[in-house]
Amino acid sequence: MLQETIEPAWLDAFDAVLGRCALQPGDTVAVLSESQSRPILPELARLAAARRGAQVFSILLPSVFGSGAPVARSTGASPVLRQIGPVVSALAASTLVVDCTVEGLMHAPELPAILKGGARVLYVSNEHPEALARLVPDATLEPLVKDHVKRLRAAREMRVTSAAGTDLTVSLQGAVCGGNWGYSTRPGTMTHWPGGLALAFPAAGSVHGTLVLAEGDVNLTFKRYLEKPITLRIENDYVTRIAGQGLDADLMRSYIAAWGDREAYAVSHLGYGLNRAARWDSMALYDKRDFNGTELRAFAGNFLYSTGANEVAGRHTLGHFDLPLRQCTVRLDGTTVVEAGQLLA
Repeated sequence: MLQETIEPAWLDAFDAVLGRCALQPGDTVAVLSESQSRPILPELARLAAARRGAQVFSILLPSVFGSGAPVARSTGASPVLRQIGPVVSALAASTLVVDCTVEGLMHAPELPAILKGGARVLYVSNEHPEALARLVPDATLEPLVKDHVKRLRAAREMRVTSAAGTDLTVSLQGAVCGGNWGYSTRPGTMTHWPGGLALAFPAAGSVHGTLVLAEGDVNLTFKRYLEKPITLRIENDYVTRIAGQGLDADLMRSYIAAWGDREAYAVSHLGYGLNRAARWDSMALYDKRDFNGTELRAFAGNFLYSTGANEVAGRHTLGHFDLPLRQCTVRLDGTTVVEAGQLLA
């Protein structure tokens, strides 16, 4: 197991990312964490912000634990803020919020108020800092992501196929499309580190077809590489059948059913990875507690399909799967952007 102690290279990585966020001396930085946060992450954030001459303060909140419900993982919706007004106000009034909560504020209900106040939010994914240091964004990633977001926004349809049997059609009309490159300089925006993906939240009734998770594809909620295929039949956004033999299929059927919520079967977001520094095989090299999996969401050429909450379609649930697939072909209005798992541009 890697040790979690302050290393110069890790502090340099945080300093570099805060620099890309255009942090200036005198700016106000709120470092947000919870009792179950990885302690080294807020500490590195605090030191790096102080190194840049910022006015830094920390907010530490107790983690929230549910009872009588399935364990929630990979939701992107940290519950720790609990609509506490003074906390939300302090975050909203900051120049930069470094979000070191376990799940992150991406889908938290308090995020709009924080962004409306003008703060920009950097979610530091709950990874070991060794992984974060490998994935400090460079100057090439931002224009690449922006280009692919423009392609998504201009397209009417995404078609995804694979030799394994995937054949999925996604209407992009009415979708909200965006991307992430690991830093932000614009007030009222949120980003996450590591970054490097373009994705869409489709409008209701937009996704139809078959998704085949092949051997070596990933269920990030379980932090598992699949060893046997799983076939998902998707009709009007909802998984209507989970077919497959073995443990991987059994786990998926069991966990998604445990929520007792039809919305857990619906599409959340989908897109593809653009980060050539991120690696598909990295999960094999970390203990589960050291690894959150954002790298596998972003590795170049993966097709990312996610189930669960989708604000654009008016659906809300804590049941969530993030499923990066290899070796898919992705076309936007007939133009290929990913060919058999290889990013073309």
